[in-house]
Amino acid sequence: MKRSVITTLIIGVAVALIVGALQVNGLIPRLELVSTYAHATRMVAEKWQYFFILVLGLGVAWLSLSSVSQTRARLLVFVLLIELVGLSWVGSLYRIFFQPLPSIFAVVFALIASEVWMAVLRRKRSLQAQTFLVNRLPEKQLRRVIEKAIPLDAQPKAYEVSVLVCDIADKYALVEDSEPAAFAETMGKFVRDTAERLVERKAYLHAADGEGVVAIFGFPAANTDHAEKTVRLALDLIQGFRERQKDNGETVGKCDVHVGISSGTVIVAPLKDGRPPMFLISGEPIELARKFCAANHMYGSKILIGTRTFDLAANAIVARPIDFLKGANSEDPHEIYEPLWLAAEAKPEHIARRDSFWSGVVLYREKRWAEAYKEFQKARASEEEDDPPLQFYLRRLEPLALHLLEMPPD
Repeated sequence: MKRSVITTLIIGVAVALIVGALQVNGLIPRLELVSTYAHATRMVAEKWQYFFILVLGLGVAWLSLSSVSQTRARLLVFVLLIELVGLSWVGSLYRIFFQPLPSIFAVVFALIASEVWMAVLRRKRSLQAQTFLVNRLPEKQLRRVIEKAIPLDAQPKAYEVSVLVCDIADKYALVEDSEPAAFAETMGKFVRDTAERLVERKAYLHAADGEGVVAIFGFPAANTDHAEKTVRLALDLIQGFRERQKDNGETVGKCDVHVGISSGTVIVAPLKDGRPPMFLISGEPIELARKFCAANHMYGSKILIGTRTFDLAANAIVARPIDFLKGANSEDPHEIYEPLWLAAEAKPEHIARRDSFWSGVVLYREKRWAEAYKEFQKARASEEEDDPPLQFYLRRLEPLALHLLEMPPD
């Protein structure tokens, strides 16, 4: 905003000086519409001409540099030019002479100068966007950044985002069991396919390498539903992976895919001196998303999300609590949840099983082992449907529940 005001002042004052100099030196001819200059009974004073030139130069520059579209700005300027000619014509009818050409020159010069300045800025913005965002955003969204439909701040700024980390499960076991060339082929295919799918869904691709794929939703286009979009995409990724396995037997080294999602604040700053230039993005959500992704191996889940993500997306998904994980501050554990279905697609029996599992987790944390074991039994699905997180809790509870059943009553 401050920069636009300064640019407006520079263009407006420069145009006023140029047109004023032309006027003083008699280089702007008089425009006579009805009555001639000699027959005029009143004339607009010279000092008012200079005032109009300055005001019009500033006004047109401000209009052209604002968020108004270029087409609309040109249309408004065209209407203003007609009004200036019309004002001079009406005054001429009453033998009041108003010289419109200095004001017209000011309007035209201010419009041209502003559009030249905007063209320079667009070129600079295009170069900046291409440098920092190429191959990290879909082409359509990249164009919107260049056209300023999506703001891109060149200064460090905080963003509220959701971070998605996707990686191959049992990756390190795969490293030990596979030849380097086979592992590289498997990991490369996974990274390429996953990165393409995420970019297609308007994610910012933060990293795609041997440590998995990291995508950010909510940057550079800030939006309030980034958590819901991220969880929806994660469910689609897992479903798509299962379908590809079922249809053509495609596997990723006989491994599964795990996803971790965390929402919160990250700091984004351009590293202009980097080679290649890139955005520095740092914040706890990135670290937590990686931890949640890795924690799937412990519980047998596919997707784990943090508390903030769950709170933001709770109305759109059906999820259940799993456990607590320690973050960067060991005294501040983070509760993690497993999203199961979209709320619109969940059946009543799904909700009932989720509620039983939730009750079981609450009772387990209260150390009411027998009651927790019964609730978890209610959460069982058909024998054909695998539920590793449920089995995780049942394995923990079985010896405790059996011990309580064997104890003689008081």
